[in-house]
Amino acid sequence: HRTVRELLRQGGEPARLRRRVRAERPRRLVLLVDVSGSMAPYADALLRFAHAAVRGRTAEVFTIGTRLTRVTRELSHRDPGPALSAAWAAVPDWRGGTRLGVLLREFLDRWGQRGMARGAVVVLLSDGWERGDPELLAAQMRRLHRLAHRVIWANPLKARPGYAPLAAGMAAALPSVDAFVEGHSLAALENLAAVVRGAPPDRASPDRATPGRAAASAPAALPREGTRRA
Repeated sequence: HRTVRELLRQGGEPARLRRRVRAERPRRLVLLVDVSGSMAPYADALLRFAHAAVRGRTAEVFTIGTRLTRVTRELSHRDPGPALSAAWAAVPDWRGGTRLGVLLREFLDRWGQRGMARGAVVVLLSDGWERGDPELLAAQMRRLHRLAHRVIWANPLKARPGYAPLAAGMAAALPSVDAFVEGHSLAALENLAAVVRGAPPDRASPDRATPGRAAASAPAALPREGTRRA
């Protein structure tokens, strides 16, 4: 269009071709951190991981347990100490139960469907224990998978010898997960960061014979979402 307009201004004389260029922006990273009682040994480390992501200004963080709590603003403080203290103060259901299906539906209805999850890399950090209906969780995971660019699940229990995702919640969620990784240690979180950036998991999951779409870490190196502009 710019080339044609320039030709018209010059009476049809040859003009320089105005080409379209590719503009790139980082994909949004959304972290859903399980703070239920069974995740208590890992929650502090996972929130520190989330704090590092938020510092890159392309991440949103929610805690999930019996309630859904957005803690992005609390974790935006430069110093991790005050950031984590503010986040814990904002979370009313620390060490409570788990309602993954209900809270994932709440997230999608209130935030995700509006655009927060659309085209984003979404990471769930949870052991997959579910008090509610596994079918509800399965349905909401399918919704999430349709909206997101990629869905990653980090489970601390995956590192245990002989672990199999037999818990009803984890089994219900897995068909809608693109990458299933460990989340129990610093090394596991480093691997998670690499997967968020787009690297394949260290070990292929026996639960997913066919890998899903592409994935995600430090927000500064998130996968890029391309757009076209004149």
